[in-house]
Amino acid sequence: MHVPRVVQDFATVFRAAGFQCHLVGGAVRDILLGRPHTDFDIATDALPAQVIPLFRRVIPTGIKHGTVTVHFKGTTFEVTTFRTEEAYGDGRRPDAVTFTPSIIDDLARRDFTINAIAYDLLADRVADPHEGRRDLRRGVIKAIGDPSERFREDGLRPLRACRFAAQLGFTVEEATRQAIPGSLDILAMVSAERVRDEILKILEAPLPSVGFALMKDSGILRVVLPELLEGEGVAQGTLHCHDVFWHSLYACDAAPHESLPLRLAALLHDVGKPRTRGTGPDGRPTFYGHEKVSADMTQAILERLKLPNATIKEVSHLVAHHMFNYQDEWSDAAVRRLIARVGEGSINDIMALRRADQIGMCRENAQYFPQGLSDFAQRVTEVMESGRAFTLSKLAINGNDIMQDLGIAPGPQVGIILNELLQSVLEDPAMNERGKLLEIARKLVKERLGGR
Repeated sequence: MHVPRVVQDFATVFRAAGFQCHLVGGAVRDILLGRPHTDFDIATDALPAQVIPLFRRVIPTGIKHGTVTVHFKGTTFEVTTFRTEEAYGDGRRPDAVTFTPSIIDDLARRDFTINAIAYDLLADRVADPHEGRRDLRRGVIKAIGDPSERFREDGLRPLRACRFAAQLGFTVEEATRQAIPGSLDILAMVSAERVRDEILKILEAPLPSVGFALMKDSGILRVVLPELLEGEGVAQGTLHCHDVFWHSLYACDAAPHESLPLRLAALLHDVGKPRTRGTGPDGRPTFYGHEKVSADMTQAILERLKLPNATIKEVSHLVAHHMFNYQDEWSDAAVRRLIARVGEGSINDIMALRRADQIGMCRENAQYFPQGLSDFAQRVTEVMESGRAFTLSKLAINGNDIMQDLGIAPGPQVGIILNELLQSVLEDPAMNERGKLLEIARKLVKERLGGR
């Protein structure tokens, strides 16, 4: 086991004090898999009161359950005393813990075999009583002991199984998977914040669809994201190979994995389609206005999951504007109007979302879609580099200029005039001159707004 030098240095502090020091949890799993690892969980026979004097910066994050957080040489370690646990009355934390001198007893309380491997940093020895290394080689997620008991102890564990499957590309062992439906009442007790964190980790996986498909099959999705299930079996137009549900999952897979807002937007961009479904004169399904309904539903879902307001606003905005169908015949004015409507800061994300949307329509035909968007991206770049005005702040005049020149008082009328001027400039950028804009404003007041 190759661990960073700072981890070994951390362990020597315990050695000098006569205590054990084991690296446990995700770091051990990821080291064995050759994956990046940055979080270090430590298990020890030292009690919190014995750990605290060993280091200068210690935070008592969970002393009742034997846990403290230690900051050491620029690295954060979560240190927990070996323990066994009693019942989980709230479906989240044990009602009581009993400290034990045995790492083997401590590993028995954990969720999955792949997370119950300990590396003794001082003896350079691995403890693997539940054959977690075997399951890592097999690519299997298996609960320790009775999976029903494990899942009813902590309602988040079934969702964690789905997350690990997506992150690692593993399968869930059959008995473990079969135990999930019987624990959904406990999952319903878990806080929105804990559920949110697992969902966000699934979205960071190479193929989030793996996790969401498991969530659907096991019943988890009905508890945490029931809106997505409304799309199951809802057929779409001839360009689509999938129903709304699977299209949403495949679009999510196609969105850039490094962008959480884009992954969220891709997952939820069509969530309003089932509620807007109609039938056209030709008998084909229609979804008029689904982007607005989807944006409203997205906002409600993300608020329920307690995401930051800035993220909710960004994702909802992307969903609301994801529908556009670029054609080569578009004029530069049409391109400018789209940029103005979407916002200069969001236009690249909108194009990325639209690309993911198109790939998710029918992955077999994905090669036919991106070229048009690539052409459009080039046009957007050219238009934006031309330095044109896309917002009110870029106009050659402002509200004060209008009020002074036209002699009108502050009020909604000023905003109406400014927006009309922006539309004129989007149509013809040459109009963005003070004199020309004031002339247009005078005509607007006279002809359309009942002015002098």
